[in-house]
Amino acid sequence: MATRKEGRETYYESIIKQGYSRRDFMKFATYIAAYMGVETSMIGQVVNSLETTYRVPVIWEHFQECTCCSESFIRSDHPIVSDIILNKISLDYTLTLMAASGHQAEKAKHDTMEKYKGEYILCVEGSVPMGADGNYCCIAGRSAKDILLEAAEGAKAIIAWGSCASNGCVQAAYPNPTDATPIHKIIKNKPIIRVPGCPPIGEVMAGIIVHMVTFGRLPELDQMGRPKAFYAKRVHDSCYRRPYYDAGLFAESFDDENAKKGYCLYKVGCRGPMTYNSCGTIRWNNGVSFPIQSGHGCIGCSEDDFWDNGPFYERLTGLDRFGIESSADQIGKVAAGVVAGGIAAHAIAVNISKRKELRTRTRGGRENEQNLDL
Repeated sequence: MATRKEGRETYYESIIKQGYSRRDFMKFATYIAAYMGVETSMIGQVVNSLETTYRVPVIWEHFQECTCCSESFIRSDHPIVSDIILNKISLDYTLTLMAASGHQAEKAKHDTMEKYKGEYILCVEGSVPMGADGNYCCIAGRSAKDILLEAAEGAKAIIAWGSCASNGCVQAAYPNPTDATPIHKIIKNKPIIRVPGCPPIGEVMAGIIVHMVTFGRLPELDQMGRPKAFYAKRVHDSCYRRPYYDAGLFAESFDDENAKKGYCLYKVGCRGPMTYNSCGTIRWNNGVSFPIQSGHGCIGCSEDDFWDNGPFYERLTGLDRFGIESSADQIGKVAAGVVAGGIAAHAIAVNISKRKELRTRTRGGRENEQNLDL
């Protein structure tokens, strides 16, 4: 067990204190380990870390955003995610959820920054306007730019929640009048985890924090700084409509018969083939559904500059970087050709087989006649 630190609890102690049982705790550890993508043998390490690790101090800043990331987090499928991982991780400062406000809130933040310098995690929700020297977004008389630079100085690591903090989102869309800028383009001397999505999935957010608590380091990231455990596969790869795509069966409009049959939405603008996220596997609303399952194509919200990547309801063209998946029309033609070719090949094979059988029977009949003559 870790050495007792005055006034601090381990995650396990906090969970039990909140009225959860040991059984609830073990279920949560198994649940979150599965979302993190670790092997079953690693569940014990997750359990041990949550039992012995003191809650990590967290400062959560809000800038140009709509607060959908926080909303997603507190509506996670598992109650311990919102009750413990969010509210009880020593969340010392967040304008959205904390009871204090004004000078009390600012004092709580600065106390954390001084007491836990080099230990706390800085979570940022929202982009930072760099235009007009940052004056497009001011809090308590200070620009978002100044607040970010101050909070980042003593942070151990930074998590950029959502597409606003990760890639600028709609605020950075053309012509980007405020010069809205993602966090990684402002802070260069700290490790940054980008967790894009509008909003990101609550279980993804919880899994990243638990990974840092369990292993004491950042999760493995892709070339865009996103955790590979959650952003390694395209939405297209885990979509239940994928077989229709491969067969060349597409909805031509949202109200045609093909759409009612659940055919692929690629031709009506779905960006699943170019979007990396866990929507198709983790899903939303307690794992019930995700946009494509609800009948709407993916808009690619976890990709850079998604708002400016063309109209959401016009199909993509020229997907050369995905190999054989070059266009819906070609796929449809290829699929039809394969089916026709398969039918023809089957017919030829059947004919050959029947001719062989006929020759065998004829030959056998002649041999029997010869034997009878003898």
